[in-house]
Parts: sequence; C-alpha cells; structure tokens
Amino acid sequence: MSALNTNLENLLNIAQKKEKMGIGLMSGTSLDGLDIALCRFTGSGLQTKFSLINFITIPYIDAFKKEVQQVFAHKETSLEKVCLLNEYIGSFHGELILQALEEWNIKAAEVDFIASHGQTIYHAPRRLHKQEGYLNATLQIGDGDHLAVKTGILTISDFRQKHIAAGGEGAPLALYGDVLLGSKPGENRILLNIGGIANLTWLPADGNYAGIVCTDLGAGNTLIDAACRKYFNKAYDEDSKIAFSGSVNNELLNALLHHPFFDEPAPKTTGPELFNLAYVEDALRKSNTSAIGNEDLICTLSAFTAQTITDFVSQHFKADDIQIFTSGGGAKNSYIIDHLKKALPQVIIKDTGELGIDPDAKEAILFALLGNEALCGEPMAIGNNPAVLMGKISFPL
Repeated sequence: MSALNTNLENLLNIAQKKEKMGIGLMSGTSLDGLDIALCRFTGSGLQTKFSLINFITIPYIDAFKKEVQQVFAHKETSLEKVCLLNEYIGSFHGELILQALEEWNIKAAEVDFIASHGQTIYHAPRRLHKQEGYLNATLQIGDGDHLAVKTGILTISDFRQKHIAAGGEGAPLALYGDVLLGSKPGENRILLNIGGIANLTWLPADGNYAGIVCTDLGAGNTLIDAACRKYFNKAYDEDSKIAFSGSVNNELLNALLHHPFFDEPAPKTTGPELFNLAYVEDALRKSNTSAIGNEDLICTLSAFTAQTITDFVSQHFKADDIQIFTSGGGAKNSYIIDHLKKALPQVIIKDTGELGIDPDAKEAILFALLGNEALCGEPMAIGNNPAVLMGKISFPL
C-alpha cells in the first residue's frame, strides 16, 4: 500500500487531534466587514466543546463595498468582475486573517483550519427564480485555495453547495451550530439572527430533532440599510435614531407584508434578490404612499422587519413558553427589539450573550463549528434538513 501524500497526512493528523484551533469567517449581505472568530474545539457532534479565544470584525472600506455591490444580487452583471473578485476576495480575506493573527500575537502555524463562508453574490432558490428545469442554487465567491495559500492554513469553504446537492436550499446553515450551542432540555428556545436577512432556529424543550425548525423569515437589515444609504447617505440607522423620529405608515406596511413568500411553508430561504429597493418601490406604488417622508419610510421598513418576525413566531409557536436569543446587527436595533417585546409580551427576549455567545461573533463561530464537523464529525439528521457534512477542503501547498 502506497503512503499518503503530505497534504493527506496533515489532514489526517488534524482530524485526529484531540483539540483543534480553528478560524470561522463570516462576510454577510450587509457588507460591513469580515467577522473573524478564533475558536478552540474538542470533540464533534453533540459532544462538541468550544471556546471563543479571540474575535474581531475588520470593517470593509467603501471602495471594496462598491466593487462587491457591482455584482451582488444582480441578475445581470459583469462575468469578468465576478471572476476577478472570486480570486481577490479569497486573497484579501487571507490578508485580513494574517492581520488579525498578528494583532493577537498568534502564529498561523498554531491554527489548524479556516472555515470560510465566502461572500454571497447571488442566492436563487427555485421558489424565487421559477425557471423550468433548474433547482435551488446559490453562489459564494472568495476562493478557498487563495485563502489557504495566502495564510498557509488548511481552508474549508463553499459550505452551501453540499446542502443544495442533498436537496436543501443552501440556507440557513445556522441550524447545525444552533442545535449544538443553544439547545437546553426543558426550555423552548428560539435563536433569532437578524442580519441582512432574518432567520431563526426553533429548539423545542423536548429535544426532539424532528420538531426543530430553521428558516429564513424575510428582510432583516437589508431594506433598512439600503434606504439609509439612498436617502440619508448613512450605512445604517445608528441607534435607530431615524426610525424613532418617524412614524409607521400602515398602508405601506401592509403592502410590504403582502407577498407569497410569507405564506410559504418553512423551511424557506430568501435574500436581497427579492428584498431590495425595487421591492420597496413596488410597495410604495401599490399603496399609493410614494410621497411619505424619508423618516417614515425608515420607520416603516424597521416595523416590517419586526412584524415578519412576530407574525412567524405567533403563528407557529406558543408565545407563553418561549425564550428568544438574538444575534446579528439587528440585535442592536432598539426599534426592532422594542417592537418584538411589545408584540410578544409573554416572550423573554435576550441576546445570545446570555448563552455565553458573543452576538456579533455568532455566525463566524457557527462556520468554525461547521469546519470542525467537516474534519471529524458525522452527518446529523436534524429536522427536515439534509444530513450531510459540508465544505470543500483546500490545502496550502
């Protein structure tokens, strides 16, 4: 029997280590920056133990955001730009990792793996694209080989493709980590992430895997942020100041809520391909509210995000026996959180810091967990999600 090559030997050695150190990367649809979570793992599956060693979000400069926005969520775009950005983002994220490691005084050789989400540029579930003969699809760029070569660290990337290949929609992938991080026997919990898109994981008190639900809910911050950029030249509504200065326009809110997506059964996924400024403009036209003030628009979009969350929770779960733990940028949006608390007065709402999980770091931690599972886990059947191990492996040499 011939010997394994060096890369495979190193992979086997890492997979068999009792304790691993891995980096999880998350760059979301908000394009605010790269989340880098350095974690320590022992075990796998339900026996996984982890600790967050360091976390940082390195903000993107405006020039980079504009480059990605040229190809992000557009049906038609420059294929050359997509090609160039695929390489560039992989190398660029590698540079940011090395920058973070230097700041933390940690050598790259001490890190066993990187788990990279990449940068989503298009998400196309069948329910949205409706093209005959085509199934679910999604595309994340930021090539793993470039990350691995730039950093010298084994890289696992492109997690969403296996989920789709096995019959899923490629999202939300929070399910696997949420079960490991958030489940507690005897407590009904919802882990609610409000990023560009809002999603939740329902973790029933009885621990019955068949009863777990993980689904997108609709727009999170994406419409609010887009409107803030267009009408206020701001990246987002800091401290919800704009929302609180306006009033909800009920005609517009009802028009925003009137879409087949909200009546479709869970689990379901969506993205800025649907929830974008064109969606808002269509609702403004249908509700004859195009003349409303910009502050009222931001207020109504904030109420829209909150209402889609409360509607789903109220319709699917008993609100008198639930704890909600929030994460993502929307967890800091006081208008949204206030709305949730008023609409769901019997629900206890906290952020994931109560679980010992930094709300800002949660998604990056989840990808680090998926990376650990890819190396030493086994497929887990949870809810109606495919039981697969996700991620493609890139060697640094």
